[in-house]
Amino acid sequence: MLKGRHGNRLSKLLNELQVCAISIQEMDRKILSKKVSGGNHQGIVAKVKKAKRFCENDLVAILSKYKEPLLLVLDGVVDPHNLGACLRNADGAGVAAVIVPKDRAVLVTPTVSKVASGAAETVPVVQVTNLARTMRTLQEQGVWFVGTAAEAMRSIYQIKLTGSLAIVIGSEENGMRHLTRKTCDDLVKIPMTGSISSLNVSVTSGICLFEAVRQRLV
Repeated sequence: MLKGRHGNRLSKLLNELQVCAISIQEMDRKILSKKVSGGNHQGIVAKVKKAKRFCENDLVAILSKYKEPLLLVLDGVVDPHNLGACLRNADGAGVAAVIVPKDRAVLVTPTVSKVASGAAETVPVVQVTNLARTMRTLQEQGVWFVGTAAEAMRSIYQIKLTGSLAIVIGSEENGMRHLTRKTCDDLVKIPMTGSISSLNVSVTSGICLFEAVRQRLV
């Protein structure tokens, strides 16, 4: 942490770190900034183990822990801030795993981890070689895939979102790819009443995931 910086907020955090027996080092700003390659560290930096990487072969073990798993599939999201925010939403919604393609998509980076506020270390991010094939495999195991599309006939509030479910959201620019869309069991939209025709990927994920959570709690 930054040498000499001990405000009330940091003091509370330091007390918690000491209770957990976590080592604390103080250093000047230049050295601290070097630790994070000049990133905005706000006076404190944590050194953590690199998040475990998951692949499609890990999905069976992950899903076996849940009776009715909720999954989030991101098809080609390339903005690290969006992925980080989606992971934070996923953690809050109790998502079993976030599934992303290995190619043409952002993976977990320091920026993603920071935006995720810890969720990048708690939510399994599963990288798959062939997204449509993975979806079909999970469908055979009873997972229902609901994709988001502006031109869908029904809204997210008109369909059942309980049971083993995966919410599928496409890229910021082009939405879901054709094969991903074709593989989905159902398509939904978020009703829009203003002049803007679409929402940010992370906002869309939050709305869809927490509508699923709401239905599961009723």
